[in-house]
Amino acid sequence: MIDNGKISFWKKIRNISTMKKILLGYCVIIIGGALLLMLPIATKERIVTSPIDALFTSTSATCVTGLVRFDTYQYWSLFGQVVILALIQIGGIGFMTLAISLITLTKRKIGLSQRVLMQESVAMPQLGGIVKITKFIFIGSMLIEAIGAFLLSFYFVPHLGFGMGLFYSVFHSISAFCNAGFDLMGYQQAFSSLTSVENNWYFNLIIMFLIIIGGLGFFVWNDIVTNKGRFSMLRLHSKIVLTFTLFLIISGALIIYLCELKGTELQGKNIGDQILNSLFQSVTARTAGFNTVNLANLTHASQLVIICLMIVGGSPGSTAGGLKTTTFAVFLLSIISTFKRKKSIECFRRRIDDDIAKKAFTVVAMYIVLSIAATMAVSAIEGVTLNAAMFECVSAIATVGLTLGITPGLSMASEIILILLMIFGRVGSLTILFAFSAEHLSPLSKLPQEKIQIG
Repeated sequence: MIDNGKISFWKKIRNISTMKKILLGYCVIIIGGALLLMLPIATKERIVTSPIDALFTSTSATCVTGLVRFDTYQYWSLFGQVVILALIQIGGIGFMTLAISLITLTKRKIGLSQRVLMQESVAMPQLGGIVKITKFIFIGSMLIEAIGAFLLSFYFVPHLGFGMGLFYSVFHSISAFCNAGFDLMGYQQAFSSLTSVENNWYFNLIIMFLIIIGGLGFFVWNDIVTNKGRFSMLRLHSKIVLTFTLFLIISGALIIYLCELKGTELQGKNIGDQILNSLFQSVTARTAGFNTVNLANLTHASQLVIICLMIVGGSPGSTAGGLKTTTFAVFLLSIISTFKRKKSIECFRRRIDDDIAKKAFTVVAMYIVLSIAATMAVSAIEGVTLNAAMFECVSAIATVGLTLGITPGLSMASEIILILLMIFGRVGSLTILFAFSAEHLSPLSKLPQEKIQIG
């Protein structure tokens, strides 16, 4: 006999909006990961991790953030590390990418609802060719991560032996490509991130390459491959992403370098290592979460620069979080067009729709409001400075994972705040906004218009 209750439940699930399905999917993965991390086998001491700490770690891994309560190497067992790695991979390239890739392997037909869900999850501009782009994302991700692991093995294998060195290579390649920021360098010192290889150009360049590729976005990859790298032939989206990414990396590194001329962290290093350290912090600040210097020792000016880079983040449809490069670019272009008294926003001889500008301003406003509110709450709860609280909160909402060192000692209330910020940052502000907002048809008539004074 068919259970009507079960039929009704699955019918309700099928009928919920696409945005709610994406949010629900991430929540299910996070809870599943937390339950696995609570198992005694997940820790080296074979103890049961508290539900809130397991949930925090699972959220951080799934949302590819990198904020941790415990050092990943020293606290979690090999089983726990593999669970974290799996959550990073799922969260990085998207659970719908993996799901559709598995469906295609079984030769099953992919329905319209699944195609729409995939389109929203990877921020594709059109529905056509979604299965093809899914295969491209999956194969491309695996290939880049494999290349990264192979290159990193030349560092890890000589230090740790073949088996452990290969695992470390795979772990850090996936973590870097997915912009997660989790590391296993705790075998040298807890919570040290990549400070032990701060002057190793080979290691740093590989990690930076993986971070940048992962943060560009799957749509940009496809556009570059399709047009064989010819910039003039790329879509406007890709041109903005590539241009703005390059601008942020170079300007961020330059400002950090100048801010640290009177600081202590780069003192005593040669000019080459100073440039490398500045460049790495600029790249990693845009949602990767690794660090090669002690961020707490940086000047307040450098910390503010990193906060700004964190909140901008990577690009739409990528493994990165943050406002996104295109959102911030449209935000700036809109301001420029206002100063120039232009009626429309223009870029690369193309006009950008006013509705996109409206969404960009909405996203920027939501990030700023939530960051400020969370900063005040964490500062009040923990009794820490606004600077430390803001750094942690922006790191969470932008899914970066950089920290000034206060996360391991946070109370449950602050953990919950950061968990919610990480979910918001990974799923996307507009996705959450549309998931909980009612759909309204545009009215045929308009209300009378009246001008008001601003500024």
